[in-house]
Amino acid sequence: MTDTVLVTGISGFIASHVAAGLLTQGFAVRGTVRNKVKGERIVEALAANAIDTSKLELIEAGLDKDAGWKDAVQDCRYVQHIASPFPLESPSNREALVPAARAGAMRVIEQAIGAGAERIVMTSSMVSMMGQAGRGEHMLVKENDWSDPNWNPLTAYPVSKTRAERAVWDYVESHDMKDRLATVCPGLVFGPDTYNNSGASLAIITAMFTGKMPMIPRIAYPIVDVRDCASLHIKSMTLPDAGGRRLMSASNTLWFSEIAAILRQAYPKAKLPQRELPDIAVRLGGFFDNSIKSIVPDVGIFHEADAGYVTGLTGVIPRPAKEAVLAAAESLIENGKIRL
Repeated sequence: MTDTVLVTGISGFIASHVAAGLLTQGFAVRGTVRNKVKGERIVEALAANAIDTSKLELIEAGLDKDAGWKDAVQDCRYVQHIASPFPLESPSNREALVPAARAGAMRVIEQAIGAGAERIVMTSSMVSMMGQAGRGEHMLVKENDWSDPNWNPLTAYPVSKTRAERAVWDYVESHDMKDRLATVCPGLVFGPDTYNNSGASLAIITAMFTGKMPMIPRIAYPIVDVRDCASLHIKSMTLPDAGGRRLMSASNTLWFSEIAAILRQAYPKAKLPQRELPDIAVRLGGFFDNSIKSIVPDVGIFHEADAGYVTGLTGVIPRPAKEAVLAAAESLIENGKIRL
């Protein structure tokens, strides 16, 4: 009998790569979408990339309502909970995204456990680990690090991711079911836009090419290729020792200036940014622009993922960050989202 895996938010950047990997490995996949008619686009995109979609079905279910979730989890041996609200612009109210993120995560986890799912893999983020005072200029991020949602500089998205992940861990621990959950915490997710659904991180590369980022803020995050992030999701689904763990999905760290330099070398005719934006300008800009405000706490800090334990546990060796950057740019150009 073929094992069925529920993939929430299947049309998303990470989720579509996870679905492709699962289908290639012979799993049946049930993907949640908010609208089945619009959701057919991801089925077509998978098929266009030679993925056999005969074992793929779509079901309508939204994180903001109970409808659909009981049917979604029925007979699923595993659940990949990847869907999460991500605003195009950060709300000024730092708690604004928490109700939807936390309630959505709890809705999926409770239904999945109630239906007997053996393992739930939930996508969190390294923003649920990094946001804390006193980091210094170099922060080595470890598995048990948690962002402090009450730390005033933290903005809406990291607050919501932290509170949602905390709520889920509290739930499984209180029910003595910690081994049935694993969370994956990616850094900046680059890599190929294979299914033409552009993850939020890819907007950084697009902004560099299109002039929306004329100067470069002095920030640095660990980077991961979406293909390696997807592999980690799938590996952590079945490995017994992955249960109860927070797994960072990250390769090496690059400053944004290094990302721009990689792109300038690969595309010398493109008008890519060269100058760094002074830290004080970023901090001042944060008072007037919520999109800038979200990066202010990270200015001047080199965040490095202490993620060797993840490779040791799962065998997933992430590609170098440079490869992920170049793969992202190449696919964005192929998809017409960047014009040289």
